[in-house]
Amino acid sequence: QVQLVESGGGLVQAGGSLRLSCAASGRTFSSYAMGWFRQAPGKEREFVAAINWSYNEFYSDSVKGRFTISRDNAKNTVYLQMNSLKPEDTAVYYCAADHKVVSLRSYFWGQGSQVTVSS
Repeated sequence: QVQLVESGGGLVQAGGSLRLSCAASGRTFSSYAMGWFRQAPGKEREFVAAINWSYNEFYSDSVKGRFTISRDNAKNTVYLQMNSLKPEDTAVYYCAADHKVVSLRSYFWGQGSQVTVSS
């Protein structure tokens, strides 16, 4: 069982930066693939970024070059550094964990963290 707790969301102006953190419980964190998803009002939840146990990183086209995912296995934490934020990045951001590949069908989810980008 894995419990995920996100933090670091907030309100920022367009062009600004935020860093989200996702702290995970459990002693097998290093073996999990971790990812970030987001859901804007009235829209479906979508993939943002993922990092696997080999530190391979994956990004959606909409955030590539602006967002960076990383993990610290010693702290059981995954991060999402978000730079050059745009109003269209406004959403609730969710952390997810999976044994193989994170997806919308992953079993472990955090409670979400609101990110609001003002124009």
